[in-house]
Amino acid sequence: MRLRVTPGTVLVFGSLVLFLALGIRHGFGLFLQPMSMDRGWGREVFSFAIAAQNLIWGFAQPFSGMVADRFGAGRVVLAGALLYAAGLWLMSSAATPGELYLSAGVLVGLGLSGTTFSIVYGVIGRHTSPEKRTMALGVASAVASFGQFALLPGSQALISASGWAFALVVLAVAAFLMAPFSVALMERPHAGAQGPRQTIGEALAEARAQKSFWLLIAGYFVCGFQVVFIGSHLPSYFLDRGLTARDGMLALALIGLFNVFGSFAAGWFGSRYLKKNLLSLLYFSRAVVIVALMALPLTTFTALAFGVLMGFLWLGTVPLTNGVIAQIFGVRHLAMLSGFVFFSHQFGSFLGAWIGGWLFDRTGSYDVAWVIAAALGVIAGLVHLPIDERPLVRRATSGAAASS
Repeated sequence: MRLRVTPGTVLVFGSLVLFLALGIRHGFGLFLQPMSMDRGWGREVFSFAIAAQNLIWGFAQPFSGMVADRFGAGRVVLAGALLYAAGLWLMSSAATPGELYLSAGVLVGLGLSGTTFSIVYGVIGRHTSPEKRTMALGVASAVASFGQFALLPGSQALISASGWAFALVVLAVAAFLMAPFSVALMERPHAGAQGPRQTIGEALAEARAQKSFWLLIAGYFVCGFQVVFIGSHLPSYFLDRGLTARDGMLALALIGLFNVFGSFAAGWFGSRYLKKNLLSLLYFSRAVVIVALMALPLTTFTALAFGVLMGFLWLGTVPLTNGVIAQIFGVRHLAMLSGFVFFSHQFGSFLGAWIGGWLFDRTGSYDVAWVIAAALGVIAGLVHLPIDERPLVRRATSGAAASS
């Protein structure tokens, strides 16, 4: 039985998919130390698996987006949910680095490419009016963030009570729950498409010719580096500095909780003010918060304060960036174009996860990685300022008007 696809059902079930997909994914940092210690690996092994996961996720995202734009998001979400669950299940029994790379890296990476932002935002964008679009994307991002807040304490409790392997099995079952939600996202081919009837090649050529598209790509690289470096290494950083595993879990959970408010605020302000300026403000603010963490004495209070402040800035970039893409290019190829921009995000994620572990294994400290993360925040803030987010004005070729 197929549910009637309406803006409301798409927003609700799309948000639930993001809740599970990103809530599970943001907890991987909790597994770094226990899994590495049990298997006798250095931190670089686990870090590289998460780095590969993010790179594969990003590489697959444009292709997942093409399929979703052409045949509907529901089929892609269904396939992604099954791959995600299989990857977590196999990760629970991974005994060698190769098995970890296959499960946590390849399978979970492919699963994420079918269940996260570009796919879900594409279907939400196609079924939401332009004036409400950024707000709807902000709501979806807020629900995704609440998943991080809600699932992290449960993951930590499972690890502490029953071990990391059992915790991953439970998370695999949770990931499988995304499969039935895909029914509400089933679309007819090109459902809700607006604007000129471009081919994929024409849409890509048009985007490549716009400087703003490349600036968004550059800025999103920084977002990926910062978010995955922090998500993967913050609990271990706190443990190294004398805090507890509970402090690391609570900081990540607070990032998720306060990103609910940050994402909602990004959506609200993004529907009223220039999104590129809001993006610059977010990246500059991230740099300030990172510098403050490095400069102040590290206590439980400063650790949790970092979680609160960084949480407010965490995923507000996502509805704003996708909103700019939709505003400039329209929504017919939104999932695909967002996927190409997101690949840059994931290349940054690859480097953030891997370099954090690589630098630690060689220097015994995360200090250099934190400096890199702060400096990139300043660069990203500057990069977004020249973006022109006005809709492209196209000549009507097939009797089609410019995209909305």
